[in-house]
Amino acid sequence: MTRDDLKALIRTVPDFPSPGILFRDVTTLISHGKGLSACIRHLTALAEAAGAEAIAGMEARGFIFGAAVAAHAGLGFVPVRKPGKLPVPTIGIDYALEYGRDRLEIDPTAIREGQRVVIVDDLIATGGTALATAELLRTAGARVDHALFVIDLPDLHGAERLRGAGLTVEALMDFPGH
Repeated sequence: MTRDDLKALIRTVPDFPSPGILFRDVTTLISHGKGLSACIRHLTALAEAAGAEAIAGMEARGFIFGAAVAAHAGLGFVPVRKPGKLPVPTIGIDYALEYGRDRLEIDPTAIREGQRVVIVDDLIATGGTALATAELLRTAGARVDHALFVIDLPDLHGAERLRGAGLTVEALMDFPGH
């Protein structure tokens, strides 16, 4: 399936979570077997071209796409978790959200010093979570210079923010608007 075929599988839900927002729902792609498989193949090709030695994905949908890409490429997967979810000592980072703060954590032993880790997630909007993920992985010793997404919402400028932090950003599709 082409990227345009995959884009056609994304459901748009108007006025969610608030009036005026067009929510891009990736669950319709995830539930489409051939579409999901093609999506993972496209992302895997990008990860391999980036020289990935491991894949990191953020909770929760980054786990779906990131773990599948890692498995398809024969690489390890580094889960980037919400606080208190890992049973071992962690390192973490606090970061700003549109209306508050959040925290991400990883097991630092899951990464080798200098290992090239590619971030994979379902969607890039403002880029806050992906930026925090890159910083956290770098703190753990990873080399992070690529972030891959299924969807980019370019009007929210998240990809630009990531590029400003030294990341190459690629998405399989984009949707204008918020």
